[in-house]
Parts: sequence; C-alpha cells; structure tokens
Amino acid sequence: MGKTILHISKYYYPDEGGIETVAKSLVDNLYDYTNVVVCYATNGKSSIDDVNGTIVYRIAPIFRISSQDICLEYWKVLKKIIKDYNPDITIIHCPNPYVYPIALRTLPKSCKKVLLWHSDILTKGWLYKIIKPIENEALKTSDLILATSPNYIDPSSPIYKYRDKTKVLQNGIITADFDLKVEDKARIAKIKEEYGNQRKLILFVGRHIPYKGIDRLIKSEQYIRSDVRILIAGRGPETQRLMNLAKGNERIKFLGKLDHDNLRCYYHAADIFGFASITKQEAFGVALAEAMYCGCVPVTFHLEGSGVNWVNLKGITGEEVALDDVKSYAAAIDKILSDPILLRNYQEAARSRILDKFTDVKAANIARTIFKDLES
Repeated sequence: MGKTILHISKYYYPDEGGIETVAKSLVDNLYDYTNVVVCYATNGKSSIDDVNGTIVYRIAPIFRISSQDICLEYWKVLKKIIKDYNPDITIIHCPNPYVYPIALRTLPKSCKKVLLWHSDILTKGWLYKIIKPIENEALKTSDLILATSPNYIDPSSPIYKYRDKTKVLQNGIITADFDLKVEDKARIAKIKEEYGNQRKLILFVGRHIPYKGIDRLIKSEQYIRSDVRILIAGRGPETQRLMNLAKGNERIKFLGKLDHDNLRCYYHAADIFGFASITKQEAFGVALAEAMYCGCVPVTFHLEGSGVNWVNLKGITGEEVALDDVKSYAAAIDKILSDPILLRNYQEAARSRILDKFTDVKAANIARTIFKDLES
C-alpha cells in the first residue's frame, strides 16, 4: 500500500491564489502517493469533495480575525481524517497559525510534519505577538521546513533560525495551461488591435492588495516615454482606491478578473509584466513565473529576502530596480521597449528559466526526492 500525504492548505481549488495553485500542483503531480486535502470552505458550508480523484475536506469557518479563519470544529474533523487515513507525511501550507497547535498536537509521532513556508507573517502588531510563540513551536517541532526560494532563508525570516532543517522546494507552474491553443492567435490579435497594434502593452495580474505595489506601477506611468497601455487585471480591496488614483488616465485600463483562457492570451499579448510588489510578503510570485513562461518580460523592484529576484534574474530574464524608485522603474520599461533585440533576448531567457526550474513536474520531482530522504 502506498504512502499517504495530508495537505493542510488554507484554501484549495477551485479557489484561486498562489498557495492554492501550488497545493494543487503538488497533489496532482505526487501521484505515487495517496493525497488528502483539508482546507477552509469559502462558501460558508462544510463539505467533502472529490477533486480529480483527491478527497478534499472543506471546513466552514465561524469567523475571521485579520484574514485568519477560525473554526472550532477543525480539531474534530482533523482527528477523523487522521484516523481514517493515517498519513505518513503532513504538509502544512504556511502561514496558517490557527492550525499549527491543532495539527501538531493531533498528528501521530510517526507522521513527518512538513511546513511549506510560502511567506512570513509581516504584520508585527499585537496580533503577531500572540501568534509568534505558536509559530515558534511549529517551527521547532516540525521535521522539515520547505522554503520556496533560497533567498527566503534570510536572517529577516523566522525560518532562518531553523535553516539546518530547511530545504528549498520552488513553486512550479502547469506549463500546459499557458501553451497557446489554436484559437488563441485570433484572440491575441484582437487584444493588440484593441489598444493599437503599434502600442506596447504592460500587464499586471494579481490581487489588488497593498504589498502588490500596483500604486507604484500607476505612479510610474507619468515617467514612461514609450507609447504604452498599462492593463491591470484582477481585483481586491484596493481596487477602488487604485481606480481613483488612475482616474482620467487614458493609458491605464482595469480589466477586472480574467478567466483562464483570457489570462493566457493577455500574457502572450503583453510585452512587459509590471510586477511591482514592494514587500517580501511577495515571497515568490507564481504569476511572475506564468508571465515569464509566456514571454512577458518582468520589471521588478529589488526585495531583500524575497524569491522574486531569484525567479527574475536582473539583466538576464528582465529588469530589476531599487525598491520604490518609480522613475527607475519607468526607465527600465523604456530600456526594454526601445530595444527589440533586448526584448527578444529577455523573452527567450525568461521562458527558458521557467522551463529549467519552475515547472510543476520539476517541483514535484524535487519534493518526491526530499520526502524519500525524510522517510529514510
């Protein structure tokens, strides 16, 4: 009988997000294990679903504190899952501090406990003072910590203290989802025609939240000399503020949330990926990897301790400028767009880097090797 992995994720497919994408990618590619998922329900109803042959337990939270879901039945449900499946390995996708004490006190000693560290908790107010001892216990008692980049094993991160038991498991994208389909050529041509075929397109994709730095991308527009349109996809709590900031600017358009087919076409239609995140809460950038695979050249800020500048290599796959320097950000965009050879070289190098390091299959194979070593 094969080994079983229990994945504890905050949310899971069809809910969308970077962590959700990574969790599903691991589940789908670690096919030589039995995979079981437990997560929070986003529709307010607990359920047990079958997602492509994987059993997913969704637990409805009763309330939320500072984006953290709370559910008093979590302990009960987790105990039942453990009894039914007796997992050999449990992967907790972090941060998810409410779950740490429940999981670590419920999982049997025979189960290897792995923390997949997607991001530090950067809010350092009173709530983190409560969370920090719980986080420290999770880090101390885990068998293994997985960072999504070598950059994140940094003195500024809580995992640095435990670097002796930390390994790198990079995120991987499902490249087939972003390969051009037969019907895409006409759709891409239509997108380019809509904004003027000679104009270059700068694309942002992601949630509209403060650390994404979308306001910096908007502010950089006034310094961009090239004939461009800035297309901002996605939505979130910052959307209205950002729309107000860009009000009256004909070079900036908000696209709303794109379905997957449109997202793929916009990635391929755009020239520049305006990835302007401003804190290491952007630990990796799954959308960054997706864009690079599609030949959409990234311009990023330098983020100390973030994997963003490991995915995008300055001067090789795209440009990187000093944090918060919107004039330099604009200049980097102009540099690429004014040099067709540089643009093409970056496009080719960006795609090659993703194929070389950041596909779902490569990530799963590395995870498989790490888990075999953990069990030996």
